[in-house]
Amino acid sequence: MILELADIRILPGKQADFDIAIKRGVALAISNATGFRGYKINKSVESPERYVLMIYWETLENHTVDFRESAAFQEWRALVGPFFASAPVVEHFTLLAKSD
Repeated sequence: MILELADIRILPGKQADFDIAIKRGVALAISNATGFRGYKINKSVESPERYVLMIYWETLENHTVDFRESAAFQEWRALVGPFFASAPVVEHFTLLAKSD
Protein backbone atom coordinates (compact mmCIF):
# COMPACT_ATOMS: atom_id res chain seq x y z
CA MET A 1 0.00 0.00 0.00
CA ILE A 2 1.22 3.49 -0.91
CA LEU A 3 0.20 6.73 0.79
CA GLU A 4 0.10 9.78 -1.46
CA LEU A 5 0.34 12.91 0.65
CA ALA A 6 -0.55 16.19 -1.05
CA ASP A 7 0.09 19.45 0.82
CA ILE A 8 -2.34 21.90 -0.76
CA ARG A 9 -2.42 25.70 -0.37
CA ILE A 10 -5.49 27.46 -1.70
CA LEU A 11 -6.38 31.07 -2.39
CA PRO A 12 -7.52 33.04 0.69
CA GLY A 13 -11.25 33.20 1.32
CA LYS A 14 -12.06 30.17 -0.84
CA GLN A 15 -12.25 27.52 1.90
CA ALA A 16 -16.01 26.89 1.78
CA ASP A 17 -16.01 26.44 -2.00
CA PHE A 18 -12.85 24.34 -1.91
CA ASP A 19 -14.32 22.08 0.79
CA ILE A 20 -17.08 21.20 -1.65
CA ALA A 21 -14.79 20.91 -4.68
CA ILE A 22 -12.20 18.63 -3.10
CA LYS A 23 -14.82 16.20 -1.74
CA ARG A 24 -16.59 16.23 -5.11
CA GLY A 25 -13.30 15.71 -6.94
CA VAL A 26 -12.39 12.66 -4.87
CA ALA A 27 -15.88 11.19 -5.31
CA LEU A 28 -16.12 11.80 -9.05
CA ALA A 29 -12.57 11.58 -10.33
CA ILE A 30 -10.40 9.61 -7.92
CA SER A 31 -12.53 7.05 -6.09
CA ASN A 32 -13.05 4.89 -9.19
CA ALA A 33 -9.38 4.91 -10.21
CA THR A 34 -7.43 1.68 -10.53
CA GLY A 35 -5.78 0.85 -7.21
CA PHE A 36 -7.62 3.48 -5.14
CA ARG A 37 -8.03 2.22 -1.56
CA GLY A 38 -9.28 5.23 0.42
CA TYR A 39 -8.58 8.81 1.42
CA LYS A 40 -8.54 11.41 4.19
CA ILE A 41 -8.75 15.17 3.88
CA ASN A 42 -7.49 17.36 6.71
CA LYS A 43 -7.83 21.13 7.08
CA SER A 44 -5.33 23.17 9.05
CA VAL A 45 -6.56 24.89 12.18
CA GLU A 46 -3.75 27.46 12.25
CA SER A 47 -3.48 28.04 8.49
CA PRO A 48 -7.01 28.08 7.02
CA GLU A 49 -5.77 27.95 3.42
CA ARG A 50 -3.79 24.74 3.99
CA TYR A 51 -5.13 21.23 3.39
CA VAL A 52 -3.50 17.80 3.53
CA LEU A 53 -4.98 15.19 1.22
CA MET A 54 -3.99 11.59 1.88
CA ILE A 55 -4.87 9.00 -0.73
CA TYR A 56 -4.14 5.31 -0.33
CA TRP A 57 -3.15 3.41 -3.47
CA GLU A 58 -2.43 -0.26 -4.01
CA THR A 59 0.81 0.58 -5.90
CA LEU A 60 2.83 3.69 -6.72
CA GLU A 61 2.07 3.20 -10.41
CA ASN A 62 -1.68 3.27 -9.71
CA HIS A 63 -1.18 6.95 -8.88
CA THR A 64 1.77 8.01 -11.01
CA VAL A 65 0.77 6.19 -14.20
CA ASP A 66 -2.78 4.82 -14.10
CA PHE A 67 -4.41 7.88 -12.54
CA ARG A 68 -2.06 10.65 -13.67
CA GLU A 69 -2.32 9.59 -17.32
CA SER A 70 -6.12 9.24 -17.27
CA ALA A 71 -8.96 11.56 -18.21
CA ALA A 72 -10.02 11.36 -14.55
CA PHE A 73 -6.87 13.28 -13.58
CA GLN A 74 -7.86 16.09 -15.96
CA GLU A 75 -11.33 16.12 -14.38
CA TRP A 76 -9.76 16.26 -10.90
CA ARG A 77 -7.56 19.20 -11.81
CA ALA A 78 -10.46 21.04 -13.44
CA LEU A 79 -12.45 20.76 -10.20
CA VAL A 80 -9.75 21.69 -7.68
CA GLY A 81 -7.02 23.42 -9.70
CA PRO A 82 -8.68 26.86 -9.84
CA PHE A 83 -8.42 27.09 -6.03
CA PHE A 84 -4.67 26.40 -5.80
CA ALA A 85 -2.48 29.29 -4.63
CA SER A 86 0.53 27.22 -5.73
CA ALA A 87 1.15 23.73 -7.05
CA PRO A 88 0.55 21.09 -4.37
CA VAL A 89 3.59 19.36 -2.91
CA VAL A 90 3.06 15.62 -3.42
CA GLU A 91 5.09 12.77 -1.93
CA HIS A 92 4.57 9.03 -1.61
CA PHE A 93 5.11 6.93 1.50
CA THR A 94 5.18 3.32 2.59
CA LEU A 95 4.13 2.25 6.08
CA LEU A 96 6.91 1.69 8.58
CA ALA A 97 4.85 1.14 11.73
CA LYS A 98 1.38 1.81 13.16
CA SER A 99 -0.52 1.59 16.43
CA ASP A 100 -3.00 -1.21 17.02
